[in-house]
Amino acid sequence: MSQLDEIVQQRKSVRSYDPNYTIAKEEIEKLLRLASEAPSSSNLQPWRVIVIKNKELQKELRAIGNNQAQIEESSAVVAILGDSEAYKNAEEIFNQNVAEGHVSQEIANNTIKNTLNFYPNVPEETRKLIAAYDAGAFAMQFMLLAKDRGYDTVTMGGFDKEKFAKRFDLPANVFPITLIAIGKAQAPAFGTSRVPVESFTTFYE
Repeated sequence: MSQLDEIVQQRKSVRSYDPNYTIAKEEIEKLLRLASEAPSSSNLQPWRVIVIKNKELQKELRAIGNNQAQIEESSAVVAILGDSEAYKNAEEIFNQNVAEGHVSQEIANNTIKNTLNFYPNVPEETRKLIAAYDAGAFAMQFMLLAKDRGYDTVTMGGFDKEKFAKRFDLPANVFPITLIAIGKAQAPAFGTSRVPVESFTTFYE
């Protein structure tokens, strides 16, 4: 069994955290940087992140998050957001690809042109679905990286997204997707069963 296999199996949703344990801002930034290697549609990287380490703000957020104790007791809450207008960053992203030597300017220019021609004509709801899917890959990568470093996490979709958006003054194109509590477990997570692969998979050979 590889180390990655072990991390995937060890990661569980922890809901009880040591309220006195802290994680440095720099450590969370490192996790976010590595998580941003996740794939995304047209490489537009539509995830946006708010990290809440302030205890008073975590307490306030708990009221928005259905009174879930882990919001207040964890070392930090990482809010994963999506940007339905991420395509507007295409020029910056692909010119950076050129600067880093990944693609030629010609390829970048064609990609920018195609992106700016396509995405504005896609319905906003579809763009939000794309952003949510991509942000989900980012979130999963973040949680696995956290576990690899000895931290515990739990993802929470059960919070008042309208109140969250208002509290953090989100622009209309940026919307909350999930909250991730991160810290040190004070009590172990419950084990969970998994349905067999054959129950959800069809092979054509």
